[in-house]
Amino acid sequence: MRPAQGGSPIETQNDVTQHDVIVIGGGPAGYAAALYAAGIGLNAGLVEKGALGGTCLHVGCIPAKELLETAHVFRTVSHASDFGVTTSAPELDWDVTMQRKQTIIDQLVAGLGSMMKGRKVTVYNGVGTLGADRVVTVSGEGETQTLTAPSVILATGSLPRTIPGFEVDQKFVMTSDELLSIEALPQRAAVIGGGAIGCEFASMMADLGVDVTVIEALDQILTGCDRDAAKVVARSFKKRGITVHTSAPVHGHSPDPSGSHTSVSFGGDQTVDVDLVVVSVGRRPNADLLDLSGTSVVVDGRGFVEVDGRCRTAEPGVWAVGDLIDTPQLAHVAFAEGMLAVTDSLGEEPAPLDYHGTPWCIYCHPEVAFAGHTEESAIEAGHDVVTSSLRFIGNGRAKIVGDTDGIVKVIAQKLDDGTGGQILGVHMVGPWVTEQLGQAYLAVNWEATVDDVAAFIQPHPTMSELFGESVLSLTGRSLHG
Repeated sequence: MRPAQGGSPIETQNDVTQHDVIVIGGGPAGYAAALYAAGIGLNAGLVEKGALGGTCLHVGCIPAKELLETAHVFRTVSHASDFGVTTSAPELDWDVTMQRKQTIIDQLVAGLGSMMKGRKVTVYNGVGTLGADRVVTVSGEGETQTLTAPSVILATGSLPRTIPGFEVDQKFVMTSDELLSIEALPQRAAVIGGGAIGCEFASMMADLGVDVTVIEALDQILTGCDRDAAKVVARSFKKRGITVHTSAPVHGHSPDPSGSHTSVSFGGDQTVDVDLVVVSVGRRPNADLLDLSGTSVVVDGRGFVEVDGRCRTAEPGVWAVGDLIDTPQLAHVAFAEGMLAVTDSLGEEPAPLDYHGTPWCIYCHPEVAFAGHTEESAIEAGHDVVTSSLRFIGNGRAKIVGDTDGIVKVIAQKLDDGTGGQILGVHMVGPWVTEQLGQAYLAVNWEATVDDVAAFIQPHPTMSELFGESVLSLTGRSLHG
């Protein structure tokens, strides 16, 4: 088997190709590790069974956000008359939307391939398995090739989870993988799971005219968010006609004999008739293809590879990163873990990642972004807290844009005089908050105090000044809030 692309490996002895580092998996964690290693000067090999980019690029972040942007444009044009712009009612050409989505993916895949080639990363197309002594076997196109390296990084990503009673048939039941390439939108859809992915899909479909029902087993949607933030999204969904059921486990579905729709049963004895069920209950690690026989790598009962704080497995010289391990399943976390593993392989002993301060972004409408503690988790951690919440309805830029649903909530350590000390968490809901999180993320992770941040000047009129004013109000003095 010839490498698909890249530079020359160090050497080949007895039909075993040697590298400084081998990465199995070409998603965000894997390609970040390979590019970072090559940028340092290591000779890197990367094994990928499909196209470069992984879930994020092909059936995750990129296509999902492209469809959400289509929904945003459709929603904006629908309300153009509010700005004095006269238009006819917008119509959706789903084929064009799908073509645009695929064009963006293809361009990013090509760019990623060019970066690999430019940094002389050798890319092998095939399934990579790991055996004893860090021997990697690549199988593909009826051939096999054997690779070895002092350092091996496992990054095979994840697959959508499914639930009993909702087997994927691509007619009535789909996961995110299938939905992102659907030929036509349904008239009615049930989304099982009210987490980040489920809320994004529900929001996108509702904006494009689908009658959407969200069914969540827990007592709120967006369970990782601060409750006040989740309530804002729930209210917005209700105003837009999205029906949300919480504390409602699903039991199964019964296709109509006509084959035109199916009935989903949930909660006590509730049902809803829909044309499509989207199962959105998270993702499971994809360790199955790695084999791992003859190694000391441990896979836990949920399928995650066990690692320490530096992503080291129990096998010397082997790391695991990204969705393969039990850390936040986010592309930017995967990037960081891939770079951490490479740095550790060099013996530099990097500091473990602090997952508590991870930035989270959810692209439903209204958008959600947060870092650090919720009010509830801060109290559970033993903090005496004080909070401030300001609404976008009072923000000049939000009024100009015509998008005022949302809040900025800041959670801080409570000082003896009742004002705020260290900023423990920031939760934002509203227009473009995924692009506004930066300063809040830095404040949380640099352990800034309320006084530290309040001293800085915020540009006006901007959405982001609402964060500054929320912090300012915790000093005991405020401007507009």
